[in-house]
Amino acid sequence: MELFPVHDLPEISPGDDLAGLIRERVDLREDDVVCVASTVVSKAEDRTADLDDFPPAPRAREIADNLESVTGESKDPRFAQAVLEESTEVIMESPFLLTESRFGHVGVNAGIDRSNVPNADLLLLPRRPSASAERIRAELPADRVIVTDTCGRPFRHGQRGVAIGWAGLAPGRDYRGERDRDGRKLGVTVENVVDELAAAANLVAGEGASGTPVVVVRGFEWGDHDESEAQFRDVEGDLVRQAVREWEFEG
Repeated sequence: MELFPVHDLPEISPGDDLAGLIRERVDLREDDVVCVASTVVSKAEDRTADLDDFPPAPRAREIADNLESVTGESKDPRFAQAVLEESTEVIMESPFLLTESRFGHVGVNAGIDRSNVPNADLLLLPRRPSASAERIRAELPADRVIVTDTCGRPFRHGQRGVAIGWAGLAPGRDYRGERDRDGRKLGVTVENVVDELAAAANLVAGEGASGTPVVVVRGFEWGDHDESEAQFRDVEGDLVRQAVREWEFEG
């Protein structure tokens, strides 16, 4: 398997034909996996916003005031309002906002970005990243597309690439029912393939000003395994989320 970036993409603006720009710069094969950063997907879909678009309600002001008292840093209640409007649940309010997005992804600040946004204050995640992936896929020779983002993980330092949308492949390879090398039947192993490909693509794409937003994965083979459609853990079985809901920060 090899991965390589798509070079010389221009700054993406609302309405740009992202698939067409990719197609012009690389000869894709049908079995390639095209990993596209959510940043450029959001820009093409006009998901930029200004803080003034989010006049803060009382809850947003309360959250901002609480964060300011905990962190000692000034917090804009308009930003808190933006996070609330992009979320279906606030899982944790301090010392940072941990929320579930409207498409199921759990992350800090609903994934709202404040960097690499030249003409606005905020860059919101795509409304439906898997639908975005499907639209891009429909216009490419490659049959598989992943929309990626970067986020941190519990118990680990740093950020890594994750998949927030996908088309043309299932999120996971299901090994349950198969045998290990000692003949034992596997009961719980489901490999999150889209996250692993997103993380690999992130190594090639890079971060910050030197980053490139599109990476092609060539030569990935699914193998003789069942598919798993699960990506985001069900709330009923998410013991960590249930514990965090009950937890209160004491600074």
